[in-house]
Amino acid sequence: MNEALDLCEKGLRIVKRSNESLGLKELKSKTLRFMAASHLQTDDFESVLKCVRVLRDGDGDSDNHPSLSVLAMKAWLGVGRFEEAEKELRGMVVNKGIPEAVWVSAVEFYFQAVGTAGAETAKGIFLGLLGRCHVSAGAATRVVHRVLGDGVGSEGSKVRAKVVAELVSDDRVVALFAGDAAKERTVMHSLLWNCAADHFRFKDYETSAEMFEKSLLYVPHNTENRILRAKGFRVLCLCHLGLSKLKQAEEYIDEAEKLEPNIACAFLKFKIYLQKIEHDKAVTQVQSMPACLDFSPDFLSLSAHEAVACHALPVAVASLSVLLKFYSSGKSMPTTEVVVLRTLVTIISQDPLHDSDVLKYMKQAHARLSELGADSFFGKGEVGTRERNWFAVQSWNIGLRTGKEKNYELSWNFFMLASEFYGTMIDGDMDGNNVMVCKSLILAVTAKIADEKQRNVTLLESEVKQAIELLDRTGKILLSCSAGPQPNIDQTTNIEPYFLFIHTLDACDLYSRLSDTGPQLLRLIKSFASSKSCNPKYLLQIGLISSDGPRSNLEVATYALNTCLSSLLDSQSPDYGSVAQIMRKLISLSGVYKADTDDDEVYGMYRQAYRIMVGLKEGEYPIEEGKWLAMTAWNRAALAVRMGPSSAAMKWMNMGWELAGKVQGMQTYQSCMEDFIASFKDKCKATNSN
Repeated sequence: MNEALDLCEKGLRIVKRSNESLGLKELKSKTLRFMAASHLQTDDFESVLKCVRVLRDGDGDSDNHPSLSVLAMKAWLGVGRFEEAEKELRGMVVNKGIPEAVWVSAVEFYFQAVGTAGAETAKGIFLGLLGRCHVSAGAATRVVHRVLGDGVGSEGSKVRAKVVAELVSDDRVVALFAGDAAKERTVMHSLLWNCAADHFRFKDYETSAEMFEKSLLYVPHNTENRILRAKGFRVLCLCHLGLSKLKQAEEYIDEAEKLEPNIACAFLKFKIYLQKIEHDKAVTQVQSMPACLDFSPDFLSLSAHEAVACHALPVAVASLSVLLKFYSSGKSMPTTEVVVLRTLVTIISQDPLHDSDVLKYMKQAHARLSELGADSFFGKGEVGTRERNWFAVQSWNIGLRTGKEKNYELSWNFFMLASEFYGTMIDGDMDGNNVMVCKSLILAVTAKIADEKQRNVTLLESEVKQAIELLDRTGKILLSCSAGPQPNIDQTTNIEPYFLFIHTLDACDLYSRLSDTGPQLLRLIKSFASSKSCNPKYLLQIGLISSDGPRSNLEVATYALNTCLSSLLDSQSPDYGSVAQIMRKLISLSGVYKADTDDDEVYGMYRQAYRIMVGLKEGEYPIEEGKWLAMTAWNRAALAVRMGPSSAAMKWMNMGWELAGKVQGMQTYQSCMEDFIASFKDKCKATNSN
């Protein structure tokens, strides 16, 4: 090329006529351009710039070939002179001779070299070109694609997206895609949509919303593109939800619903109501979802999750309640019914004020269990066992809590449900839950009796018989548990003594309401008294309860108190407070049912009390109880003193005197008693003499 250039120079020096020199000048310019291009390929940027300078500074005949700006721009970029490169690029705008493909390629090359910093320049160049020549839609898509780069992960992606948003929203750019440019319009929409989606995935909702909005500029307002526009409005709604701009989000979803009413629109409206804390509207919205043509039960599950995340528990309950209605149809569902019910109960249980609602869904679970069977409702194997135990334990725990809160009616219902759930077999096995069945039934009956007393009503005979049937059922379980160690049975599952006591106490209450059950009740008490679970404390309570009230049973009370007394006295350290309490109660019972003051049985009780007090330390036997014994024994002599016989009077006065001698602080009383006894004896002698 250097030789060719030398020949051109020699030729120009030789020729005289202008028409001959013109051809040589054109050849020289072409040679220099080729030389510049050759230097560019070898990265000899300074030589490129020299060639361009020579071409432009010719002797009155400067070369304005379109390629010079491109060569100069690339050379300036090569030496790092970005400002000079930008000047060359902007100079292309006024050069109408530069073909579209050339300046588009130049813009791409410039942006590739400069990066994000050249985004504004690229935009300005492109918009400048729009004003002076025809630009195709394809060129616009190439520039946009180059400026956007490789996605959100690339350098300055947010700045690039903003520049592109300004570029594509220019009316002149939008006009390029009108008419028959359908293919290019689709490409532009895809570029903008994908950019918006990338920013959305990185939670840059502001940039994402802007790009989605610009993408709608390239979707025609016609019937064919109605669904695509609706999709755009829906994603814009999502972006504004992410930005917590609820008003704008609602406006976008309203527009989407006008174009394509579907379940996605319904769900997004639901999300907006949740975030606006308009729970009533959210419930109404979730109830309307099944009416959508493309409805799927998954959206109800999703609605429940959203409501829980927003702490809108009533809305979550409404969502799951609507979902439950679809299970009775037998259709295939994404989530098992037992999981939905478990989730419902878990949510509602967070507020103790809604225990009645928990009971409602627990009963619904039990009804479906009875209808479908354990394997179909709970599942098989470990899954079924886990689900069954969850419902059983939940019922048990709420039963205990409501019982402690004295809400006995609820407690009764929950314990009954617990007994049913614990008694359910999975794969033909109860897993040793018969003990929990027994405990649940015992506490259920206890709650029933407590509820009766709390409401001051009387159980119907049918209710009494039902409760007795439950106790009979527990009795059989207790009998099987007391039969001795069973193979493969963990002995820690034995029923605690307290439950046997409660069972016996409930039986005392219920059997006493029916006629001809006295012997049966007494046998039950004797059986309990002989068991290892019995202790004096339990017998004392049974005796006291059986001796009081309109349904008292003297035989049961006397047996329980006497057995308790014997047990206490046989112990190494007797509880003399309880002993005194039993003695007073036994004497009182005899006084009520056997009014004869000379009754040997009553006297024997006082004599037994005296023998108990003999040898005790001072004050070891309760003083007040000792005084009561002494005074009541003395007072029993009163009638005999007046009416006779004197022997009976002396017997009771002596008993009172002896007891007074064992009680601290009764010395004065005892002296008075001695004086009265002596006087009474003298009176008796005088009477006998006469």
